[in-house]
Amino acid sequence: MREFDYSLDYDSLDLREHPELYSVGRGEQGVLRVQPYKSELLPLWRFATADAARESSEAITERFHAYLADDDFVGADMARKFLQMGYTRSRRYANHRGGKKYDGPVPDDKKGVSGAHGRSAKPRLDAEEQDPEKVAAARIFKAAWRAAADDPTYQRMKKRHRDTHENV
Repeated sequence: MREFDYSLDYDSLDLREHPELYSVGRGEQGVLRVQPYKSELLPLWRFATADAARESSEAITERFHAYLADDDFVGADMARKFLQMGYTRSRRYANHRGGKKYDGPVPDDKKGVSGAHGRSAKPRLDAEEQDPEKVAAARIFKAAWRAAADDPTYQRMKKRHRDTHENV
């Protein structure tokens, strides 16, 4: 498995035209960079309430299946990543008021890079203190994300993409 390549110029690169340059990477890597999918999926992505999460996950899942039908693995993988990101962001907002996991600002040179970067982590809220809307939104996105990740067509396309483009 190749790591996600952050050195590519994603602002000018169309990965629908050049899927051979795409690496799945881990988790949500590249979700807010890869075009044209970012522009297609980001407007659908909402997680503030359970209703918003339901509408959003249904719309993204619909795009996921359309990408599969078009034999567009990169699009399907990006839709899966948006579903996963819906889950992780909903959980973050459920676990931490305001969605802030760490105290203090992120240094400019560390923006967009995961991890604490030397900042101290805030404790998670107890279950009874968590926002029930965010908890419900997380459950909705998790179910949609897992269904997408486990989809047999997606799994076959992922293996084919990795065998063809990532194991070279």
